[in-house]
Amino acid sequence: MALPVGSKAPDFTLKTKTPAGLQDVTLSNNFGKRNTVLLFFPLAFTGVCTKEMCDVTAGLNAYRDLNADVIGISVDSPFAQEAWAQKEKIGITLVSDLNKTVARAYGVLLDDLLGLGSVSARAAFVIDKQGIIRYSEQTPSPKELPNFEAIKKVLADLG
Repeated sequence: MALPVGSKAPDFTLKTKTPAGLQDVTLSNNFGKRNTVLLFFPLAFTGVCTKEMCDVTAGLNAYRDLNADVIGISVDSPFAQEAWAQKEKIGITLVSDLNKTVARAYGVLLDDLLGLGSVSARAAFVIDKQGIIRYSEQTPSPKELPNFEAIKKVLADLG
């Protein structure tokens, strides 16, 4: 079960792959500066995940205007994520939760998806500048997208 609104967001440092190489992304680096939208998704190179990340990329300026960073998290390796991002022109930061510790900490690790093993559920969290979860949603199935209008409303209310 996804962590509820009002909870302290578990901090993490995960790897992302950039042209400069592997880099760390730490959630708490945003604390005191900007809000953060965490988007957990099951697997790179799949239809619904590609649609979600491409749609968010297309609207990335709206999140920036709401003083929010967007971070996508999956259990894929940072190398697979980079190849997928290049292929699909995904512009948000993608981080690798290869050990599944962050999905577990946020309560969104699925035990098994289609016989492929454990992956993160499709879930969305808005974390404010103080590190408190202000929006929490795990979709009923991995085929359903989060409510992005509700996410943007929470961000707008946070100011």
